[in-house]
Amino acid sequence: MRTSVVLGVILSVSAFGLVGVAHSDTAVAHAETGIAHIETEIAHIARIEQLTPTRSAVFVESASMRREVQVQVLHPERAPGPRPTFYLLDGVSAGSESGYTESTWTQNTDIEAFFADKDVNVVLPVGGTGSFYTDWRSNDPNLGVNKWESFLTRELPPLIDEAFAGNGTNVVGGVSMGALAAGNLITRNPDLYTGLASYSGCLDTTAPYSQDFVRATVASKNGDATNMWGPAGDPDWRNHNPSGNAEALRGKTIYSSASSGLPGAHNTALTLEGATAIVRGGPLEALVHSCTQAFESRLEGLGIAGVFAYRDSGTHSWPYYEDALHDSWPILESALRR
Repeated sequence: MRTSVVLGVILSVSAFGLVGVAHSDTAVAHAETGIAHIETEIAHIARIEQLTPTRSAVFVESASMRREVQVQVLHPERAPGPRPTFYLLDGVSAGSESGYTESTWTQNTDIEAFFADKDVNVVLPVGGTGSFYTDWRSNDPNLGVNKWESFLTRELPPLIDEAFAGNGTNVVGGVSMGALAAGNLITRNPDLYTGLASYSGCLDTTAPYSQDFVRATVASKNGDATNMWGPAGDPDWRNHNPSGNAEALRGKTIYSSASSGLPGAHNTALTLEGATAIVRGGPLEALVHSCTQAFESRLEGLGIAGVFAYRDSGTHSWPYYEDALHDSWPILESALRR
């Protein structure tokens, strides 16, 4: 029975995609003076556009990505800094629903209002559809050049810290596809981050169904995961497995959440979108729930502490991710104040 359920979820992902089932003074000075051209040896900020008093669009000329990459930064309206930074990754759609004008986090949640009074920078990449925010071994005919790990860990942090008064203390998180990506970033770059937040994500890439799930997610955006981590059984899959590499999480702050997949307070079947969130998002979240329990067991076996938040109801959809974000913040804030 479990095999048939997993197969059904994988087919659902392949057909529809994994996420989106429902739909400072310093920064001001930078925007107004055209700070542009803050540089590292490998990347530079081309321009910063202030969108609201607490949100700026940053356009980075990336050597690794071979193009201009937009990230949006949520920041205090008036706070001199220095302050820590929360890098928060998107799901599989990764801004495509807005035409790549913003992250799906800002499109579908209250994240900007939630962080408006908090002394932290929140960095939201715009783009990365189907990429798992990793360094692909080959360019993909449809998804192009993806060197997200290089961009997010080597090129971007010094630029963000310089432009937005960062203090060098970071946590990383993500939803669904972005949760696995965040798990990989922290286990592969443990000196860069003090904490991890996984919202409705599967943090294992070695179980056969897990690889099929990842492949189906990439294929849902017309990409080929063989260009990402190679064929089935390739060592690159083990190298990008947060569960297998969990020893790197020792001493880190960890928050991981998942719902049961049963309809909850945010679900209604009265609209097509609402029905889709239940029919498609329910089985997806049930699988995520199982993945999260397995990840918790893995950490317990290693003697690594973490906060695991399970909800008795809720589907794989944005209102529940928003709830989890709110729930996680006090925990992540403690990691950022070390």
